[in-house]
Amino acid sequence: MLEIQKLRVEIAEKPILQNVSLRVKSGEFCCVIGPNGSGKSTLLRAIGGTISPQSDAIFWNETPFPANIAARAKLVATLPQNLGGGDEMRLEEMAMLGRTPHLPPFGAPSREDENAVREAIELCASDLRGRVLGTLSGGEKQRAMLARPLATRAPILLLDEPVSALDVRFQHEILALAKRLTRERNLATICVLHGINLAALVADSMLLLNQNGAPVAFGAPEIVMTEANLSRVYEVPLQIKPHPLSGRPQAQTLWEV
Repeated sequence: MLEIQKLRVEIAEKPILQNVSLRVKSGEFCCVIGPNGSGKSTLLRAIGGTISPQSDAIFWNETPFPANIAARAKLVATLPQNLGGGDEMRLEEMAMLGRTPHLPPFGAPSREDENAVREAIELCASDLRGRVLGTLSGGEKQRAMLARPLATRAPILLLDEPVSALDVRFQHEILALAKRLTRERNLATICVLHGINLAALVADSMLLLNQNGAPVAFGAPEIVMTEANLSRVYEVPLQIKPHPLSGRPQAQTLWEV
């Protein structure tokens, strides 16, 4: 289980996250929602170790997270919003980057590394073997990018806006794939999403942050996705109705344009 206790992050003496606590079990898909600037991506960076929180209370199976970045990289795999570049790389080359924490300095990939890459590609992009990233469509590229963190074989998966540039079909396909892999590989997954209705459809649990980076609600979608919580945080009039198939809460704005 991944557990965070009253996490605080400040950047240039400005509070970004305030007293954030959550628990994500292995096999659980947790979505983080909130307005722009609420610290969603900062939360993932604090877990991954690329920024240092003021109160470092992060645990995996009741053991404090390692301070050493190399050790933490074997525990946490991240798909950031934008990996940047790499369009000239083949899928296999990009996925092998996920094995970096396991490679010795200047060492060549082992058979275990190659097996991990093949397994990751088989899970999410088997039809794209050998393809150059720059030749892929948006949905194909996002599936391909998912192979990199999966190849790490880390028990914690962090996804930062994995569907932000995709159309409706690919949004649903990528999130369904991520949730399936969370179950199959028993991962503790935290996914940052701007689309609150998408989050409510896919999440086992949700964390809602306000504009000041403070938690407003954490729990099942029915607990988090209330008219009171969302109207207060997003400052727009909202109505909650059940999804016609799943019954999960869905928000509809009452603005007239």
